[in-house]
Amino acid sequence: MKCFLGLLSSIMVFTMSLQSAYAEETIRHSLFIAGPNFTGILDEDGNEHWKAPRNAARDGFVLDNGHVLIAWNDEVKEFVPTDNDKVVFHYRKSAANKEIGTVQRLPNGNTLITELGAEPKLMEVAPDGQVALSFALVPETDNAHMQTRMARKLANGNYLVPHLLAFKVKEYDATGKVLRTLSTDLESLGGRPAENWPFTAIRLDNGNTLVNLTHGNKTVEFDAEGKIVWQVSNDDFPKLKPFSDPCGAQRLANGNTVIASYAAKEGIKVFEVTRDKKIVWQYAGPYRAHEIQVLTTSGEKHTGTPLK
Repeated sequence: MKCFLGLLSSIMVFTMSLQSAYAEETIRHSLFIAGPNFTGILDEDGNEHWKAPRNAARDGFVLDNGHVLIAWNDEVKEFVPTDNDKVVFHYRKSAANKEIGTVQRLPNGNTLITELGAEPKLMEVAPDGQVALSFALVPETDNAHMQTRMARKLANGNYLVPHLLAFKVKEYDATGKVLRTLSTDLESLGGRPAENWPFTAIRLDNGNTLVNLTHGNKTVEFDAEGKIVWQVSNDDFPKLKPFSDPCGAQRLANGNTVIASYAAKEGIKVFEVTRDKKIVWQYAGPYRAHEIQVLTTSGEKHTGTPLK
């Protein structure tokens, strides 16, 4: 923890142009970015604080111990930034599949990893590299790249897995049984022609599920029955249009949502939106973002929960 606090204490003021809806002072975030032209940590000024040895990461987290866990399409590595980026965990994609989809460090010390390809699967890999749990996923497509993305283990022991071309977020148990499904091709969202491919799914403390819909350029919150209780899109910002293939997301402790617009090559690439649909912070620097994790806010360690 001392390592983590030391890492974050040096992260300073971040670039933005908007004011908080809840305070007089300007919102400032530092964050981890997994992106095509930068993977690493930006301080609150938008400067590089730490850079991974490779760009084009899929997923990643700064862990509580200060280590950085990153998934690329072919491998997962855990780095120790304070020890010359020493690698203390490494997993390489199996030969049967084409890509790695996501990574998450679990409370039991295992690492959740998904593989996409001929044998799509979700695994828990133990610290020694042995597979502790594995089951087949049901993505409903042979298109490896579009089978799944940000899978996460839930507090109840189940797994939340978005399946893009199936237009479904599925909750699996530890045997691989699908317990329930949230559909993203609802007519009220434009049906399948709107290409509301679920990419990120976050189970919230109230039991709702927040989902980023990539080509549909929407973020939608569903209740436990799959009904829409909140949504935001470019329709809410006709001039700004900040949604451009939203991939990564994070619900903050204050109830705001941070969204990464992966396809944005200019302008806003990451932004924070309130429940009443006001953008209160934005990153428009040079780095595109596939996945993000807010680390500090105005100099204070972020207390919200990253993707669950």
